[in-house]
Amino acid sequence: MSRTLADILDAAAHGHFPPPDGGTTVVPQPSHRDAGVIAFTAHSVVFTDEDPHWVRSTLASLDCDELAAAMNPRFLAAFLARTGRSTDTIDLLTVASSLPGDPPLDLRELADPDHPRVHSARGRRDDVRVWATDGGVVVLGRGVAGRWETAIDVDEPARHRGLGRALATAARHLIPPGEWLWSQQAAGNARSVRAFQAAGFRPVGAEALLSAR
Repeated sequence: MSRTLADILDAAAHGHFPPPDGGTTVVPQPSHRDAGVIAFTAHSVVFTDEDPHWVRSTLASLDCDELAAAMNPRFLAAFLARTGRSTDTIDLLTVASSLPGDPPLDLRELADPDHPRVHSARGRRDDVRVWATDGGVVVLGRGVAGRWETAIDVDEPARHRGLGRALATAARHLIPPGEWLWSQQAAGNARSVRAFQAAGFRPVGAEALLSAR
């Protein structure tokens, strides 16, 4: 039986990953909005409605390490040209389980927030909700394959005080019990990577999302 991207993500959240065999799995897009690549250890997953033969033949034409071929800039450039989509960056993909009880922060939900992080989230996620505290915000929504996703933003004057870690931890309290919470951090944003890992998010791979224009 063929697997969907949702199946692969759920397995990864539980610590069960594709075999580290240097292969590439191609699965359909979970929605028109989301296409892209997730690279696990020595195995990549390409989610697209393009012809799988095109994916495999393009990867085979690259003169590069097959373990990293699906994240090679030349493949991503060909993927973008083929689909007419756009992308921002390759992110570290992390996941954490839900936490019981109320968040350890004084949060207030905003009904109609006007915040750059929220505008960005609404282009990438469904059912977006946002909470604020002094010095920062935490955003939740349903992203790729319906997974719960979070993003945080800390005001410059409030940085270096542990607020990023506290916001990322709070997000784990805001999702339904028994669910998994995903987040992406740009690999170069070491401060964000540290905050999410300190909040219990563990890295599972790298992700390049291709957005419809």
